[in-house]
Amino acid sequence: MPPSTPRTTSDRLRTPRRFPKFLKAASLCVLIAGLLSPLSRAAAADTSTAAAANDYCGGQCSDILPPGENGNATLAQILLNQAFGTQPSHAEDQLGLYGNLASGYSTLTDAKINDFFNDSSFGVASGQVESTTKPGNRTDVTIVRDKKTGVPHITGTTRYGTEYGAGYAAAQDRLWLMDVFRHVGRGQLTSFAGGAASNQGLEQEFWRNAPYTEADLQAQIDEATSRAGARGAQALTDANAYIDGINAYIDASDSGRYFPGEYVLTGHKDSITNAGTIDHFKLTDLVALASVIGSLFGSGGGGEVNNALSLLAAQNQYGVTEGTKVWESFRERNDPEAALTVHDGQSFPYAAKPDSPQGEALPDAGSVTQEPLVYDRTGSAATASATSASATAAKTSLTSAKRGMSNALVVSGKYTASGHPIAVFGPQTGYFAPQLLMLQEIQGPGLSARGASFAGLSMYVELGRGQDYSWSATTSGQDIIDTYAVELCQDDYHYLYHGTCTAMDKVERTNSWKPTTADGTAAGSYRMQVYRTKYGPVEYRATVGGKKVAYTTLRSSYLHEADSIIGFQMLNDPDFVKSPATFQSAVQNINYTFNWFYADSAHTAYYNSGDNPVRASGVDAEFPVWAQAAYEWQNWDPATNTATYTPASAHPNSVDQDYYISWNNKQAKDYTTASWGDGSVHRGDLLEDRVSKLVAAGGVTRSALVKAMADASLADLRAEDVLPDLLKVVNSSPVTDSTAAAAVSKLSAWVTAGAKRKETSSGSHTYADADAIRILDAWWPLLVKAEFQPGLGSDLYTAFGNNLPMDEAPSAGHGPTGSHAGSSFQFGWWSYVDKDIRSVLGESVQGGLSRTYCGAGSLSACRDALIGSLKEAAGKSASTVYPGDDQCSAGDQWCADSIVQRTLGGIKHGKITWQNRPTFQQVVEYTSHR
Repeated sequence: MPPSTPRTTSDRLRTPRRFPKFLKAASLCVLIAGLLSPLSRAAAADTSTAAAANDYCGGQCSDILPPGENGNATLAQILLNQAFGTQPSHAEDQLGLYGNLASGYSTLTDAKINDFFNDSSFGVASGQVESTTKPGNRTDVTIVRDKKTGVPHITGTTRYGTEYGAGYAAAQDRLWLMDVFRHVGRGQLTSFAGGAASNQGLEQEFWRNAPYTEADLQAQIDEATSRAGARGAQALTDANAYIDGINAYIDASDSGRYFPGEYVLTGHKDSITNAGTIDHFKLTDLVALASVIGSLFGSGGGGEVNNALSLLAAQNQYGVTEGTKVWESFRERNDPEAALTVHDGQSFPYAAKPDSPQGEALPDAGSVTQEPLVYDRTGSAATASATSASATAAKTSLTSAKRGMSNALVVSGKYTASGHPIAVFGPQTGYFAPQLLMLQEIQGPGLSARGASFAGLSMYVELGRGQDYSWSATTSGQDIIDTYAVELCQDDYHYLYHGTCTAMDKVERTNSWKPTTADGTAAGSYRMQVYRTKYGPVEYRATVGGKKVAYTTLRSSYLHEADSIIGFQMLNDPDFVKSPATFQSAVQNINYTFNWFYADSAHTAYYNSGDNPVRASGVDAEFPVWAQAAYEWQNWDPATNTATYTPASAHPNSVDQDYYISWNNKQAKDYTTASWGDGSVHRGDLLEDRVSKLVAAGGVTRSALVKAMADASLADLRAEDVLPDLLKVVNSSPVTDSTAAAAVSKLSAWVTAGAKRKETSSGSHTYADADAIRILDAWWPLLVKAEFQPGLGSDLYTAFGNNLPMDEAPSAGHGPTGSHAGSSFQFGWWSYVDKDIRSVLGESVQGGLSRTYCGAGSLSACRDALIGSLKEAAGKSASTVYPGDDQCSAGDQWCADSIVQRTLGGIKHGKITWQNRPTFQQVVEYTSHR
């Protein structure tokens, strides 16, 4: 079938001459409140293929990725969806399965797993073939799509043809999204997709930390492929074939006029004449895309200036010695009560506090100013919403509280009913329409895998399964970013490098936009400007000991966004990955900060990846240090930003531990992560408590492990792990106030019922224990303030809040996707409250805070503070606690929590009930091995 043939009949619908008024008014391309999306397909003849013979999972591998595989829609399909709610084929056929687990998991059995997941066996069963395509009329590759999900199964007889097919399939399913993100990575989103405030914020957030020129992007390709020898050469060949496949689809869909309708809505194509162009992809686009994904999910560290400011606030409040103790107790670098992924007692020291810190460059009080990024604002770039978006973007990019997300539950075969390991794992990447990830199976010379990849980077499966093994990842967040104080000389744009006054490198990007059908934001423009040094981009300016300095951030993956390609290539190679050891060897080639998990029919394994720099002796990774040779990374070369990195054996790793859990918690004893909050209460405990009980009982099944994950996904961490002790304090004397007593009764009943945020019945859109949930949502910020602010003082309380947010309830706007994102309870003060309240109660606390804060240690005074704040919370109406947004009316509690597939284009989907679980998720239990 010719490649220009669209996949479905509705794809042939031509663009109407007039747009409905409602579509003209809609801002379809707003990122975070709507990025933008691709949507289209290509049909073909129905042929059959037998199930693959190289599959050792025995029908016991499943996966799910909402809302659906099809992320492209023509303009006609977009109009139909907007007017009547009709969906393109396979645009949301995985959303219902995914959403229904929240109400269906309690009665789950192994036989019912695929009522909520899809069979992820290799191949397409006879009779289940929906379409077969020979992309570009090539004879060396075939794309088969199955009837149930429309996932592309790419089979090639040559390596080039296989990768060409992968690129073609990616463009079929995600062309617009790929185009959006290559512009995000270059800091050019607004010029491409529109000037909505959230678009402005997004391009600023990423370009601040990765202000690359086109030459920088090309140099990263050259460096990554040349250093990797034969595998590097193969990766380059694969990437070129992948790009050729993308561009072949662009040409075919353009000439056939079934390209994504967003190109018309944003003014890049004319709906009548077809004038306009869709720019071909090039290799540097892949690096731009990788820089966005790596920054979102795989770059731990930063925040050293904020750490310094809170340390100075603590020392100002309590004096240097006591203030330092207070700061360290809140930092929880190595809390003995923290949940661990490697829990067998192994120690992996990294980024520990030095006995005698050297080279610290703490700012003078009141001298720190954030380096401006945006200049010369005109039109809508100068509005209050635009400047607010800029402030939020800056805060997000400069914090150490990176939104990690993702979880994993892996149990050794020693404790399962079958004797084979079981894994339930996947990444939490937010919820979009289309999804950031896409599914595929790829089979060809040296390639055999099925799973998920980020759109535009799918020449290899990044998270998924091979012939007899599966793998997945969670964000780890160890510190690979350091802040240096470069001493200025001559003026504000020169600095001392090894004693020589050196000019900073200025990189600029000018963007402008005008209203389009998709985004009616008024015309505007601005210029982004970053000054770069050998020690990285300038982020702040200050004085240190009276000397003018610029604070820069140096990330080990800076200028190395393409390096991880080799690790992913190895994971897809059946001749390379054959065991836990070879799996660990593969992921050692991934320079982003991730926790990697593995399961086959006999073994499980874990490895923490990332280029962890070897710091100079005495350097404390928590704070800025002087930009001097004595404090640089060991053997650091500024020309290539390479250094000596800690050896693989120093990274947390393990094989065949009884079980592994990970939800962005602490990896192992003595291994310090950059973000705050690895203490006695962490969302990882929700998994730890459930999985440890399963393992202790033995006979674990796939359905039992899915149930444990699903049960944790509905739990309110605060209610399950902290609220019982809060109620102990409140109930230490009879509660005589009627308002407080009623609240205590409701909260107690909720805890007894399991502390879940769960509907009364499927589809009721009303929570059981709704009033108790409302009370805790209102009470938490009030009780934290009542407990800690009197002792810390307002300045230190605020400073610590800048290091670690106090709450992250489901209804809060947070993370890379904003509110309605599912992921919750990653960052908050639950550990501080837990340790402090247990101290007030006289219970044993390991690694406690340096002093007791609630009621200054008095049980009665603490009780009074809690009851006072509880009464205030109980009096807050639902409309106050849940004020409403663009998705929900004020007071709608269920809706405030609900998961929304944020529109990245023109296709919209319905809300699903809140679940705190991976976006893409696998359930695997292999029965045999090669």
